[in-house]
Amino acid sequence: MASRAGTVALPQDLVDITALLDAYFDVTPDLGDPAQRVAFGTSGHRGSSLKASFNEAHILAITQAIVEYRGRQGITGPLFIGRDTHALSEPAQNSALEVLAANGVTVLVDARHGYTPTPALSHAILKYNREAAPGTPQADGIVVTPSHNPPADGGFKYNPPHGGPADTDATGWIAERANQLLENGLRGVKRIPLNDALAADTTGKFDFLSSYVDDLPSVLDLDAIRNAGVRIGADPMGGASVDYWGEIGERHQLNLTVVNPTVDPQWAFMTLDWDEKIRMDCSSPSAMASLIKRMSAGASGGSAYDVATGNDADADRHGIVTPDGGLMNPNHYLAVAIDYLYRNRSGWNPGSVVGKTLVSSSIIDRVAAGLGRKLVEVPVGFKWFVPGLLSGEGAFGGEESAGASFNKRDGSVWTTDKDGILLALLASEITAVTGSSPSQLYKGLTDQFGAPVYARIDAAATREQKSKLGKLSAADVTATSLAGEDITAKLTEAPGNGASIGGLKVVTENAWFAARPSGTEDVYKIYAESFKGADHLKQVQDEAKALVDGVIA
Repeated sequence: MASRAGTVALPQDLVDITALLDAYFDVTPDLGDPAQRVAFGTSGHRGSSLKASFNEAHILAITQAIVEYRGRQGITGPLFIGRDTHALSEPAQNSALEVLAANGVTVLVDARHGYTPTPALSHAILKYNREAAPGTPQADGIVVTPSHNPPADGGFKYNPPHGGPADTDATGWIAERANQLLENGLRGVKRIPLNDALAADTTGKFDFLSSYVDDLPSVLDLDAIRNAGVRIGADPMGGASVDYWGEIGERHQLNLTVVNPTVDPQWAFMTLDWDEKIRMDCSSPSAMASLIKRMSAGASGGSAYDVATGNDADADRHGIVTPDGGLMNPNHYLAVAIDYLYRNRSGWNPGSVVGKTLVSSSIIDRVAAGLGRKLVEVPVGFKWFVPGLLSGEGAFGGEESAGASFNKRDGSVWTTDKDGILLALLASEITAVTGSSPSQLYKGLTDQFGAPVYARIDAAATREQKSKLGKLSAADVTATSLAGEDITAKLTEAPGNGASIGGLKVVTENAWFAARPSGTEDVYKIYAESFKGADHLKQVQDEAKALVDGVIA
């Protein structure tokens, strides 16, 4: 049977919203099942009420744990809270408000009763803490989102006063305390009815949209976009950026069309992802099929827009579609963004480094070297970029999964979480200032630095094997060559900060691979790249799998 990837979802693909919401309130997690306990990944606790992994009990316990964590850390300022458009996000936010109000925490919710993109919440935390008088208690926040995950999922993420994702010390403590509360039948959780929580003196409102949208000229050259008349097509993909894009176009007088303003908790309008699931992954050609088609089918025979963009449900990821290149590979766009920004941001620290994750393309390494900038390579997870973005020493941080942020034009911090709206608008600035599309500029980079071929595959692994992979040392790898080239590095720690990568990266002159265990499935992921073509990449992948299987057997 032919794959339905890239085709519009059918009724049988849609989640039963009533069942999903009923399960949120009615299902009690079985703590004997590890999958039903609280566990924080790189982006918070995620799960589905239908799988007993994201239910009211989880959120009540996590929120109480966050309250106690704040107390231990002396964080007594307001807590900003926002949600995306997933069906489970509103009830989860309500559950959190009941606990926060009962504990006397000052909470600021969206003044428009709308949705809050992750970057808008990070921006709000940083702006508050920057503008507060000396000695004023610091603010932090909660984002209720599972990002690009399917409609049946929910997510809950804590951002401390630095505005970015919490580190493992924080999330580890919060998860352990939340599971203790669950084991004790939620004894120790303070809670009041929702109406009382909303009416509490400690519950206030904040205009996330205006705070974010009105500050955009400090980070982007919107005058250049407007003066060049760049035609922008922005697809919120049913996510939290839906109201933001229209306001961005109107307030800044841009030639911007909101391609699809529909919000539907079933995402019935979506085209199916590669595995025939509904997933709001704006880096996926299958999930972005509708926008790609619209971009290539203008009424006049030309493209409808000069730049078209997509965002995932919480708008922390970006997808860039150009008339000449279609949907850009995230690595390709990151390389272009880095090259452009470090050449065109005179207000940045002249010694600021380029930040990337160790599974991002090595063309970024070559671009950084061409710019004369130091490259800092860190493990997967945006939290590693937070210190540099705050200080200005790392003015750009980007991940291969289409997530990035960068500093304001004067070098000060914009957000310390991924900002898909920002990176999407940057594509229009690049087009306006250079007169070329980002994909055309990427072609120029490959002419200069070579054209890499990049891919990721999954390989089966038991829990024991995944555990071994996460604990490897360089000494465990005895191979001296990979795909016909001498191995130049065997990494189990990120060279940029010495932090464990939870896996292995092997590097040669023209290729590399990295293997990491999945946190949610019985597989490990092999990321690989070659500057010697697709056949060489296949050889790298085959030898990588054999090498890893040999050391974790």
